[in-house]
Amino acid sequence: MDDYVVSVKNVSKRFGDQDVLKHVSVDLERGKIYGLIGRNGSGKTMLLKTICGFVAPTEGEVCVWGRHVGRDVDFPDNLGFIIESPGFLPKESALKNLKYLASIKNRIGTDRIRECIAQVGLDPENHKPVGKYSLGMRQRLGIAQAIMENPDLLILDEPTNGLDNHGVEDIRALLLGLKKEGKTILIASHSAEDIAVLCDSVYEMDAGVLTGPISADSRS
Repeated sequence: MDDYVVSVKNVSKRFGDQDVLKHVSVDLERGKIYGLIGRNGSGKTMLLKTICGFVAPTEGEVCVWGRHVGRDVDFPDNLGFIIESPGFLPKESALKNLKYLASIKNRIGTDRIRECIAQVGLDPENHKPVGKYSLGMRQRLGIAQAIMENPDLLILDEPTNGLDNHGVEDIRALLLGLKKEGKTILIASHSAEDIAVLCDSVYEMDAGVLTGPISADSRS
């Protein structure tokens, strides 16, 4: 157990008579990138939300950093995430948005925020309101938000969504660099190339059932 950053044990999630997750079990080790593939509605995002503590499982348990989510902690510490579309204050700049979010835990200063905005290919001095950003720019800002407090676990739902080819290459390089630093990363993606380039192990979700790790030949 001490070797696992995340340990999901026999997790099911039911809404009424609909089973969204069915007896899901998976363990994530430190310093690896894991891929999660599957069609829309297969349960990928629900699994990510369960690991983050946003949704309580009907059955089973989730442990992050050895602590039971929902019992020992409501939300795991040392975790950065993007799930679904990142939400920001539309009338404020990137820097002001991230400064506001950073003030919640008050762990980092403005220099670190500027560094992360630049790291994802945005200009921290740009005062353009986020509401006027393109989808790709908002996605980059979402990734900056996820990494700014230097978490050791990242959970990213479609991290290259809306990015052009240059942006995709930037974010892939960023994630591979974070892996070298020992971070653990779980990615849900429809991009077969993202999965092939980034992931050490890949799992597939179908109708709430998780299978894997799957072979490279089965990933396309």
